[in-house]
Amino acid sequence: MTDNTNDQNKLILERRKKLESLREGGFNYPRGLEIDAYAQDLQEQFASLTGEDLQSRNKEIMVAGRMMAKRVMGKSSFSKIKDGTGEIQIFLSSSKLSPETYDQFKTLDVGDIIWVKGPLFKTKTDELTINVMELELLTKSLRPLPEKYHGLTDTEIRYRQRYLDLIMSQDSQDVFKTRSKIISKMRNYLSDRKILEVETPMMHPIPGGAVARPFVTHHNALDRDFYLRIAPELYLKRLVVGGFDRIFEINRCFRNEGVSTQHNPEFTMLELYMAYCSAEDIMDLLEDMIFQIALEIKGSDTVRYQGNDYDVSKPFQRVTLEDSVLAHNPNLDVDLLRDKDYLTKVCADLGIEVKQGQGSGKLLLEIFEKTVEGNLAQPTFITDYPKEVSPLSRGNDEDPWLVDRFEFFVAGRELANGFQELNDPDEQAERFNLQVQQRESGDEEAMVYDEDYIQALEYGLPPTAGLGVGIDRLVMFLTDSPSIRDVLFFPQMREK
Repeated sequence: MTDNTNDQNKLILERRKKLESLREGGFNYPRGLEIDAYAQDLQEQFASLTGEDLQSRNKEIMVAGRMMAKRVMGKSSFSKIKDGTGEIQIFLSSSKLSPETYDQFKTLDVGDIIWVKGPLFKTKTDELTINVMELELLTKSLRPLPEKYHGLTDTEIRYRQRYLDLIMSQDSQDVFKTRSKIISKMRNYLSDRKILEVETPMMHPIPGGAVARPFVTHHNALDRDFYLRIAPELYLKRLVVGGFDRIFEINRCFRNEGVSTQHNPEFTMLELYMAYCSAEDIMDLLEDMIFQIALEIKGSDTVRYQGNDYDVSKPFQRVTLEDSVLAHNPNLDVDLLRDKDYLTKVCADLGIEVKQGQGSGKLLLEIFEKTVEGNLAQPTFITDYPKEVSPLSRGNDEDPWLVDRFEFFVAGRELANGFQELNDPDEQAERFNLQVQQRESGDEEAMVYDEDYIQALEYGLPPTAGLGVGIDRLVMFLTDSPSIRDVLFFPQMREK
């Protein structure tokens, strides 16, 4: 056992002894007391006032929060308390408090949660402060907080014990508050355009909606397996068949894949579908939505991310997938970009594993992901994907090898995927059958045949374009966060 662990255990034991003494005196983790102010609001409303102005107003307030610092100086003491909005200083004088209350305060520990009441004033250093007239202990903290000076520097502890990270780091709190603002802005943006928010199931009888490996769960009463939602796409398009022409869902999705700085097994997506629109219309909408969100969140159309500036003023660059591969691999033969044997050799040279059943479209996508994706810095739409890797996308009218699909990239990572929806039920059935063949060949991410979805298409899906946005990655970009774990309250971690 380390010295740090021994010291920690001693401090916990001391705090437990204090709690025992408090219980003997009648303390029983009281119910909440009335509060009428928050730290941030007080700073915004009164920090600019002079001490004389505050004294003339005699503004008495009630606040509650966690003690983050404590300084006892004989007959007077200072402390900082932190609530959900920020910090404010409090001052305690033995001449203004009963001996019992002041003595109790001296026994309190940093981390305890307290309630105080008193008027506002300014100290000699011009800091807004509450002159405490009443004090109540609300919650005893049995574990000591990390040293304020050093903060919570262990990244793994920050992710595993997010509550501790949030207590110690205002920056971390600000990231999650910004995340909430981004999602609210997104909702308002879409609602203002008469796009209706809906909800669809999270447990699916068959996996579908995206090419990915699913999580499996079991329903006891029905005695059958279900699959956690890979994507809501097929259910949302059923709603478009039913007459809900403009819809979106902000949803939690689950994919049984690896974890990294960009991937978490569960993540948040925006998916939207608009009947009678084209993929180009969706690209225009996404451009404007990101631009508007950046303006509100950052106050600028330039986003600084990991030391680089990104211009999100529209229009974004648009490049076909094949042209982007050629631009980053000038030695490739333009006439053989769809030749499986040629691409197999290119993949071997690049160290890309070629799996059984993969066609030229899949191999070209692998080359793109290996050599192009990470180099797409400024906002860019990559368009015209191979049909082979886009089983739900409508074919391109001019080139049947392609589909009308795009992906959006910025800072070297994909943030969104969209396409013209395939609404021909017979062709969709053929595409599903090809996916089944790939699945039988060992591709665990390939789709299964969704008979009910085909039946829905047979009733008629109007021309529709759709969009999926990775909200976690968008939040990373707009909060300058290097890892997806920084923008998820409770990311999945490997077991210790």
